[in-house]
Amino acid sequence: MTAAVRARYNPALGFIFVTAFLDVMAMGIVIPVLPALIFEFTGSNAEAGIYNGLFVALWAGMQFIFSPVIGSLSDRYGRRPVILISAAGLAADFALMALAPNLWWLAVGRILGGLTSSSFTTAFAYMADITEPEKRSRAYGLIGAAFSGGFVAGPMVGGILGEWGPRVPFWAAAGLAGLAFLYGLFVLPESLPEDKRMAFSWTRANPFGALRLLRSHPELSGLAIVNFLLYFAHHVFSVVFVLYAALRYGWGTWEVGLGLALWGVLDILVQAVLVGPAVKRFGDRTVMVCGLIVGAVGLGLLGFAPTGAWFVAGIFVSALWGFAMPTLQSLMTQRVSEQEQGQLQGANMSVGSIAGVASPLFFGFVYANSVGAKPVIDHPGLSFFLAGATLMAAAMLGWAVVRREVRRETKTPFT
Repeated sequence: MTAAVRARYNPALGFIFVTAFLDVMAMGIVIPVLPALIFEFTGSNAEAGIYNGLFVALWAGMQFIFSPVIGSLSDRYGRRPVILISAAGLAADFALMALAPNLWWLAVGRILGGLTSSSFTTAFAYMADITEPEKRSRAYGLIGAAFSGGFVAGPMVGGILGEWGPRVPFWAAAGLAGLAFLYGLFVLPESLPEDKRMAFSWTRANPFGALRLLRSHPELSGLAIVNFLLYFAHHVFSVVFVLYAALRYGWGTWEVGLGLALWGVLDILVQAVLVGPAVKRFGDRTVMVCGLIVGAVGLGLLGFAPTGAWFVAGIFVSALWGFAMPTLQSLMTQRVSEQEQGQLQGANMSVGSIAGVASPLFFGFVYANSVGAKPVIDHPGLSFFLAGATLMAAAMLGWAVVRREVRRETKTPFT
């Protein structure tokens, strides 16, 4: 990339990072209060866990359907219009949820939110457009850091605003998403030239058609399964974290916000500062596998933690999971052409969305049956144990995929 091209895209890089920060902050603001709002409608902690899982699943289901459509649209019409329209839709979604009078309207809001947040696929494709393959781990690490920055600020702000009522944070989230739209409207250039665009096709744009791309390369298929398991485990935070911390340690919205913020700060440190040097020394593959293993240990510690202090220690360990996502993304983008980056990210989001449908329902069910008057398994940390086991399975599969690929490349055993 020439100096002139880099200068043109410097504002765009800032936009991608700022928009990622604002969008995730907007979503993070509602994390401490959405379960409380659901609890107002249900009156039961166990039922709140089930409904919270159901709403996350609705959100993910819409991502499954629309991520490949949005990714393919960005391959055809460019990244800029897709990102801007999605940002505006996200603002409307949070406003709708702020006004929701019952669970049905909350469900509608989650459906709209899943559709509009599918623009994350385009943000990753945008970075692939303007970044050399060998630098993508660091670029994705910086995006991940921006996500984590939003995840730090969002729950903290949500916890504070939640003291004035569970609906106040939704209005703040709507304002932030609207701010991201206005910022991008003035600073975001297009990253995909006309001559590199691909004709739109419903064969590729439907979620099952998009998934065919993941079968185009043996290692890509294996890495896609690792991606699924990673997303599956991650939803334990969105479904269980708030209810678990409140039940077991008596944490309110403020303490929960601080806990999530701590996890986010550590994730920023990992992805923005540590991923680049680690990849340079050890390579994408090794860093990915190690991140998954340490993340599994951290999740196990979260489930075991008998006190809030132990739980905080588990947050420190589990944050090292941040090594896995940017390196996994980098490995996958190196196996498709420039014209297919949007389709790949749509396929990746579809994989994540499948996990996002199944995982919240699963963890919501597990949590509901591990608490209450007559739990099936009397341990509220069971969900974290199962999420840790899922990450360990992802690490083992990732190791096997890496081992097979290195053997093919070097014709020698992997050591």
